[in-house]
Amino acid sequence: MKFVLDAEQRLFGETLHKLLTEVGTPALIRRWAAGDPDRTLWSALAEAGVFALAVPERHDGAGPLPVELVVAMHELGRHAVPGPIVETLAAAALIDTAGDEALSAEWLPRIAAGEAVVSLAPGPRRALDADAADLILLAGDEELWSAAPDGAVLWSLDPARRLFPVAACERLAAGPAVARAAAAAYDLGVLACSAQLLGLGRALLDTTVEYARTRRQFGRSIGEFQAVKHHLADALTGLEFARPLAYGAALSFGSPDFPRDVSAAKVAASDAAYATARIALQVHGAIGYTDEYDPSLWIRKVRALRSAWGTPAEHRGRVLDACSH
Repeated sequence: MKFVLDAEQRLFGETLHKLLTEVGTPALIRRWAAGDPDRTLWSALAEAGVFALAVPERHDGAGPLPVELVVAMHELGRHAVPGPIVETLAAAALIDTAGDEALSAEWLPRIAAGEAVVSLAPGPRRALDADAADLILLAGDEELWSAAPDGAVLWSLDPARRLFPVAACERLAAGPAVARAAAAAYDLGVLACSAQLLGLGRALLDTTVEYARTRRQFGRSIGEFQAVKHHLADALTGLEFARPLAYGAALSFGSPDFPRDVSAAKVAASDAAYATARIALQVHGAIGYTDEYDPSLWIRKVRALRSAWGTPAEHRGRVLDACSH
């Protein structure tokens, strides 16, 4: 099946790309890494409609719009935008379907407007940027709790990915609806993370191709050497094969196949982005891990997100389980 974005979806992606290019995200990433979460870009993303994609119209949103969410997260990944954006989108889906209308009325309009940063602990009790969040959610055993930081920030290979241990505070909702909502929110988070990885991989590929054109060795640009060409071609092939899986998963949103499809997308996106990051590092050499060199921020973010929202092994298991039933 050939999947093609329509003109409005392409314009949405181009608008976000232009916005993020003008902002210049490397400086923003370094501020987040230093513990200074600047919300200026967060507000701009809300104005562009990013957070409204996961919020229903009855609460001032435009969603759920999973295809547009993939478009948005691809561009945010392409620019390595920091902060709990995936977590906020997943939290919006969780709040919307948890069965507590008062909770939805309180938080969903604020999320859509960019007035609330929400973090979510999808597995282990660790929440991204918990110290900067207006709300931290913790779901488990058919219960939804608010949470608070419970310890110092944990080290991450991505300096801007600041994870905190959290502890439950107040029970917000309970019942089977919460378990279903948590599962649905997790799958939406997996989809968003997959798109983010594809954007990161694309940015690294573009940067590495440009570097290979300009870096000279033995009197020639290194991009002329066959081994470098083959590595870059392999990276492009991996990303291009993973991309349709992300959009295919978006199209299956709401169907019984959605969990399987998002897991397949996460496996392909993780593997493709990670392979591209390794190739980028090999082509750049040691400079690729230099803190002052901006692409290093992209390389390290890929490594961190590869295991976020489920490892490739875990998602392969989900795909195999779904196919065996």
